[in-house]
Amino acid sequence: MSQLNPLVGEWIGQSTTYKGGKAIKTVPAFEKISYGLDGHILTIDLDSEALQLHTVIYYDETDDTFYYNPFYKTGSAKYRAEFKDGQLIVWPTETKRFIFGINDEGQFVEYGETFQNGEWTVYFKDVFKRTE
Repeated sequence: MSQLNPLVGEWIGQSTTYKGGKAIKTVPAFEKISYGLDGHILTIDLDSEALQLHTVIYYDETDDTFYYNPFYKTGSAKYRAEFKDGQLIVWPTETKRFIFGINDEGQFVEYGETFQNGEWTVYFKDVFKRTE
């Protein structure tokens, strides 16, 4: 779980939705990321006009895998994830992924991609700076 330490904090920024490679909507967003259960889980609380989301991430030592568990107003899910090259990559399906990391400017960046026509295409991107 310690690989996720850089994500911890309170973040403010923007969430942008893309269609056909073009930004179609940008809204302000806030995220609070913190550890719980003595560091055994990481929680992410996202709030924007487009989406409210509570996520629990944990590492299962038995199968050597991270799990990403988002909770929406309408339900929840459980996805496998991996930590690779300094980023957490979540795999809802083989053709859809979410990527979380810190960029060179120290911003928290989260984006979603779908695999279409042989390439990965961004369909949302959130960019945040620390509020602290």
